[in-house]
Amino acid sequence: MTRQLRRYFKQTSYAFLSAALLLSSCGEKEPDNGNEAMATLLEEVAQRFYIPDNRFANHARVTHFDELAGKATGRKKFDYEYQKAVELLRAGKPAEAAELFEKLYQELPQIAYSFTPKDADLADKLEGDIAQAYLRLGEQENCLINHTSASCIFPIASAGFHQLPTGSRKAIEHYTSLLSRNPDALQYRWLLNIAYMTLGEYPQSVPEKWLIPLENELAHPVARFEEIAGELGVDVDDISGGSILEDFDNDGYLDIMASSYGLRDQIRFFHSNGDGTFTDQTEGARLKGITNSLNMMQADYNNDGYVDVLVLRGAWFENQGKQPNSLLRNNGNGTFTDVTAEAGLLSFYPTQTATWADFNNDGWLDLFIGNETADKFSPNPCELYLNHRGVFKNIAKEAGVELVQYVKGVTSGDYDNDGWQDIYVSTLYGQNYLFRNLGLGKKEQLRFEDVTQKAGLHKPMLSFPTWFYDYDNDGWLDIFVSGFKFSSDPSVSYNVAAEYLGLPSDAEKARLYRNNRNGTFTDVSKAVGISKGLYTMGSNFMDIDNDGWLDMYLGTGDPSFESIIPNKLFRNNEGKNFQDVTTAAGVGHLQKGHAVSAGDLDNDGDQDIYTVMGGAFEGDNYRNALFKNTYQESSPAANNWIKIKLEGTKANKAAIGTRLKITFTDGGKPRTIYRDINSGGSFGASTLRAELGLGQATKIDKLEVKWAGSNRTQVFDNIGANQFIQITEGHDQVNKLDIKKLNLKKKKGGHDLHRAHLSNHS
Repeated sequence: MTRQLRRYFKQTSYAFLSAALLLSSCGEKEPDNGNEAMATLLEEVAQRFYIPDNRFANHARVTHFDELAGKATGRKKFDYEYQKAVELLRAGKPAEAAELFEKLYQELPQIAYSFTPKDADLADKLEGDIAQAYLRLGEQENCLINHTSASCIFPIASAGFHQLPTGSRKAIEHYTSLLSRNPDALQYRWLLNIAYMTLGEYPQSVPEKWLIPLENELAHPVARFEEIAGELGVDVDDISGGSILEDFDNDGYLDIMASSYGLRDQIRFFHSNGDGTFTDQTEGARLKGITNSLNMMQADYNNDGYVDVLVLRGAWFENQGKQPNSLLRNNGNGTFTDVTAEAGLLSFYPTQTATWADFNNDGWLDLFIGNETADKFSPNPCELYLNHRGVFKNIAKEAGVELVQYVKGVTSGDYDNDGWQDIYVSTLYGQNYLFRNLGLGKKEQLRFEDVTQKAGLHKPMLSFPTWFYDYDNDGWLDIFVSGFKFSSDPSVSYNVAAEYLGLPSDAEKARLYRNNRNGTFTDVSKAVGISKGLYTMGSNFMDIDNDGWLDMYLGTGDPSFESIIPNKLFRNNEGKNFQDVTTAAGVGHLQKGHAVSAGDLDNDGDQDIYTVMGGAFEGDNYRNALFKNTYQESSPAANNWIKIKLEGTKANKAAIGTRLKITFTDGGKPRTIYRDINSGGSFGASTLRAELGLGQATKIDKLEVKWAGSNRTQVFDNIGANQFIQITEGHDQVNKLDIKKLNLKKKKGGHDLHRAHLSNHS
């Protein structure tokens, strides 16, 4: 038995002994499909943690509070029934929740004797719950059961109007009542506007005093995206989770992997057939039983030329968060094998964020995992695993990065251009951290230095997703990190309404730190127009119009059902500022946005967006969205592009961390853009294939490749635009790849992937 397992069993009363012992022996003899041990362990995790104390085990909590209410009387019975109603809504039963909330509202006079000053707004709170339950009922009956591609896309167009109006109509009735008594309650005002919008009655039927005007279309037009996940059969209907767009079988066509947060929610793998269709190959890939993940990311950890997958678990679960991550080895034959234990990565800490990089420059990808510590008396330290030819060892303490915080996002990049990959850490409470890689010291020991204060990044903030990227194309990595503050008073919808109305907002703002090229950073968020309360969760960057400037798509929300706010798309205006083009692009999804992945799924030259939708609670499910970018086909003078597959020899095989410098002539003027090879932001994984916009340039004048790890630089001249190429480290030749453009086709019976997790809650 490994030392890790002994320590874990001591902490968890040997709960997972049988499965973990089997898992630890996988290196000696693999089970039939290679994944049975991990699947068994995950089932034991589900059995152990699907309990009423788990705030996300909503069906169990309904039963629990129902039993307590049955034994109680008076105010205690009322309180237990109220909590049962809350859990009914969270469990996906809004009609039952509304009925119980209404019953409790009628019973208020009977418990008036028990009121304290804390109950002053109890009647309004209950009516708000009634309204919310009806609004969710309308979403279920229309956006889920009678789904169209326009459902829940803000501002809602005619194709997305509710055909079954009862839910929204009832919600309007109650929000109107609430606003008559609380005219300054912006959260009710926002939701009233949304309810009218779902019925096609916005703005004309909204009382003028409560109307929230939408922003005007920006002067810069962008191509509209088409939501086609249902047509392709990749619209998994689950709750929040992770996603990866990647070519897992090296055929030149991007596949899709999606996960969901429920303890028994199955990871799904959709293989691109190379003809515009996708096939669900979850079972064929031997992934059956590999469940439960809020985030995933890919890397070729063993340098065999096939991209593997890291599955992260336990985030937000806190006391129930001691769950194992998984490393899935790509076998190169369409299947994956769990090798977590034999690779040395078996640990039991709550996490949803990690970053792959060759931190010691030996040509093998290492791994930093950011873990969540909710209780200082039960620390979950961050981990830094060095890769020794496919076997990992945790050296976080020795390297100076054994951070104990509530970590929500990590990213790596060489911010000071010294040839060593550094780490930025985003935390939910307090301060974020920048760790500078000092390289190898005595006895080849890797060390990091906390330079947060020196870099000017020490200002406290509550934050979530983050990434390094060069937003202004000056050759120096900048940092994006988005604020995330749980809000109850005022709520998320209150703060979003306030921003639309130009009123003060209590939200934690997003930050963009520009690299000053001297080891310090400057907060330019206000100057570039993104100092907003965005409530970002899943997110990523991409180039939506191939102009060579990196844009970003942000999934938004928080666990509350009241948090019905649009996801956001910001276009990078030549590094000067960011333009909110959400409405013009048609991507303002109102459902909670989690992992975001970008990649050119149809190989037409522009990047498409796949995003996992749905919230944290069992009944807050929604269909994942695939936004097809129509830029190349709809623009008369579309910008040019190039796709580059990089293969390291001395560098890691997938070339993660490799820096590209691309020089070309655009509109008669010389330009240079920079890109690092990685999967993008900290929540959602884009393809490792470099997908670059070139503006109007018809060729690349010079391409410089600085290979990560080996730090070798190669230069290539005169490469034509609008093609797929491969560059191998040490080879002088640029190889053109014969990869065809696809016409994405509708799958027969595409809408058949719904509500799987709700049938597996027991």
